[in-house]
Amino acid sequence: MKLTKIFILIFCFAFTSAYAQQDSVTLNNIINKTKRLADEQPLEKVYLHTDKPYYAVADTIWLKAYVTSQNNVPSPLSKIVYVEMYNAVDSLIQTLKLPVKNGMAYGNIPLPMNTYKQGNYYVRAYTLWMLNFDSDYFFSKNILIGEAINKQLITNINLTNLAAEKSIKTTARIQFKDINKKPLANKTVNWRVFHNYDVFTRGKGTTDANGYLTVNITSKPDDPIKKGTLVADVSMGDKSLASASFNIRQNDNGIDFQLFPEGGELLLGVPNQVGIKAVKPNGLGTDVKGTIIDEKNAEVGTFTTSFAGIGSFFITPEPNKSYKAKFTKDGITRTVDLPKAKDGIIIQATNPAAADAINIRVLASAAFLEANKDKGFYLIGQNSNVIAYAAKLSLKNQVVNAKIPKQNFPSGIAQLTLFDEKSDPISERLVFVLHSDAMNLALKADLPTYKPRQKVKLTLDAKSKGQPIAADFSVSVTDETKVPVDENSEVTILSSLLLTSDLKGYVEKPNYYFNKTDEKKLADLDRLMLTQGYRRFSYKEILAGRYPKIFLLPEQGITISGTLRDLTGMPIRKGVMRMMVTGKPIAKEITTSNVGVFNFTDLNFPDSSQVVVTARSNPNYNNLMIMLDGIPSAAKGTNLNAPDEVENIDTLMSSYLNNSQKQYRFMRTLKTVEIKGAGIKRPSHSDHAALVGLSQIPDRFIDGAQLSGCNFLLECLKVQAPSFTFDFNEQKFYITRDYNQGVRTPAAIFLNGMFVDVNAINTVNANDVESIELFLNDPLGTVDRTYNTRGVIVINSKKIPKGEKMSKQDFLDMIPKKYEVKYSPMGYSKERTFYSPKYLPNAPVTSNDLRTTIYWNPKLVTDEKGNISFEFNNADGKGTYKAVVEGIDKNGNIGRTVFRYVVK
Repeated sequence: MKLTKIFILIFCFAFTSAYAQQDSVTLNNIINKTKRLADEQPLEKVYLHTDKPYYAVADTIWLKAYVTSQNNVPSPLSKIVYVEMYNAVDSLIQTLKLPVKNGMAYGNIPLPMNTYKQGNYYVRAYTLWMLNFDSDYFFSKNILIGEAINKQLITNINLTNLAAEKSIKTTARIQFKDINKKPLANKTVNWRVFHNYDVFTRGKGTTDANGYLTVNITSKPDDPIKKGTLVADVSMGDKSLASASFNIRQNDNGIDFQLFPEGGELLLGVPNQVGIKAVKPNGLGTDVKGTIIDEKNAEVGTFTTSFAGIGSFFITPEPNKSYKAKFTKDGITRTVDLPKAKDGIIIQATNPAAADAINIRVLASAAFLEANKDKGFYLIGQNSNVIAYAAKLSLKNQVVNAKIPKQNFPSGIAQLTLFDEKSDPISERLVFVLHSDAMNLALKADLPTYKPRQKVKLTLDAKSKGQPIAADFSVSVTDETKVPVDENSEVTILSSLLLTSDLKGYVEKPNYYFNKTDEKKLADLDRLMLTQGYRRFSYKEILAGRYPKIFLLPEQGITISGTLRDLTGMPIRKGVMRMMVTGKPIAKEITTSNVGVFNFTDLNFPDSSQVVVTARSNPNYNNLMIMLDGIPSAAKGTNLNAPDEVENIDTLMSSYLNNSQKQYRFMRTLKTVEIKGAGIKRPSHSDHAALVGLSQIPDRFIDGAQLSGCNFLLECLKVQAPSFTFDFNEQKFYITRDYNQGVRTPAAIFLNGMFVDVNAINTVNANDVESIELFLNDPLGTVDRTYNTRGVIVINSKKIPKGEKMSKQDFLDMIPKKYEVKYSPMGYSKERTFYSPKYLPNAPVTSNDLRTTIYWNPKLVTDEKGNISFEFNNADGKGTYKAVVEGIDKNGNIGRTVFRYVVK
């Protein structure tokens, strides 16, 4: 792992040897306890490079995971990374488990029609080691998915919110068009709004001559719809319906205006820089400008935002005065109080782009200087919990200046903290360090322009500080005419590993700061450092010896562990355990420890494999039972980048979806054919007398096919049934809306008509489930009164087909054996190779090549000269093609380059 040298400096050194010794002890204590944190709890980060920013249903997301540790070197810790796909209401859709080698992993996410529909999604990635820390630092990226197959509607929606007493009224103006972009006039539309997984309201209307429909939604008092869904069903005239769904996010249109004094406090009698941040209710920044006034309404300064609602201004507060920021936005004038100025000491920083050092100023008010003159203070600079700078200084004047060489820090966020003589942190400043020569990449093509289907040869040249480097890269080439994107909004290896992975909260358009970086963008980045949260750890806690608790170690591979016991519960020492993967030449045999524990390590099997763990090789095995350990998993995700969600996907992705319609027109698709005849009755709750009082139509129906690939039914049910909340401590399900209001009446669970507890769910193989029916109400109360429950979860197993009579031995073989466990733990996701067609010159054209991703290669490694070449063939599209290369070297230097070429 790369080591960072700590520079210890002394300013205004005028202490006696006793004081100097004490200062050294204090400074070393801060350094050593912080170093212990870095050594014992090194940070990991994950970044995913995907081939495109958005997709259509039936596409495949190609990705490469970069797993890094301190100073962004490829992580030697975790050997597995998890990638999750969530929808707009935070329901988990899919999980990948990828093996990590040398900090790299490769994967893909198919987007099948039966699982995905048009909407906003986000991908989340992490290692188990990262579960020890705040989930805000997981990798997260929004993914748009559009619909191009069997599409019937093109929609456009405009939402406006208006505060009405304690409620919020939302007006949705929706235009409906057919696939040929012709307005659907005079069509009946039935709509409903879902809130907290229930139907909040519903209505019916008719589109006007231009295909528009207006829907009004008013929230309950003091209960705005934060994550609602509006579903509209349009009657198409041929007895068929076409549906569209939209996100509803109610807010009061107010602006959140915040002030952030540099260093944490506003000091009396000295120039202070104050950061400002103006945010709309949707989470996006908004431009404002205004004035600073005192208590007599006299103007003492002005301010304006620069980018994404962020800016700053300077003020020198005077004693016995108060100040306010005043601005007008959308015709409404507001004033916000500045923090009260006080006596104290703060740290300020300027970070000139062309300079080799960060300029530091430690400022003290006059009264603070008089009371603390000649006292010692300490300045610590760290990046990713690794201290790169330490200094002790003596306060002799109101201003103490210092310069910190930027070379002390790697590229990324440097946290500068000022401590008093008691080791209490009293002021903090974030500074962004960017070494432009850390990694320089250049792509060049073998020809100035190309023709459709012509072979292209690109050569990558990688250098660090002017010297060739061997590094690991991934490359994506797309047809930019079909896949246009705002580069400022992209999530890149630079914006992720250097910026957002170390910041709490949402950062708007993070790649803006790295896209053609200039002095203005670096100044905007410095203002972001003034206003954004950063709390990887608390100095007060670690200096008191209270380190974050670690409950998971870095994963070194797939493991299966548990305990072997006899039927009385006593552990079996030196017991023989055998593990096999059905249908594969994978088997292991081990013996249990003195306390009956077994642990199969370094396993490698694909996902959806059936694993058999057995104790049959032991004497008297019929009197033994196996208890498998649980598998840790991350808590349910929330979208940190929700402000970037897009409502009008059809408009934004029009070029892409137009191409996808043509592309998938050539795929072999089958239309649904209705065959009338005697239907086979599927198992349902109505088959059981105890449940006949429930509604014939459940509030939510989960088809067994939706559980494909599910290893543990309970875990899948938690995700697939968002209208119910699972309480881990109580091991019970509750209706979500009741649970959020403090009601703790559990839901009833029925398995094939029998009332069971939650533990019975995992005894059911997900492949044997016909359906799951969810009921939020029991109209007759027959279930609720009998079992003192509220809400019903009904699990229906598939009917066993009629066949020959079963022998007693066959029946006994079907009964689960305590000494043997058969289950399907999550294995590694299958790695696939991206298909890139090769065309011979002047070959006859037999089909259209409508690819949008022209080339994807996640395994580019430069040689000792820093070079590598790769070849591929263009598609049929003409226009500009865009190649993006991202990567990292063994020293943690990160690089990205974009190259465009023309196809005529």
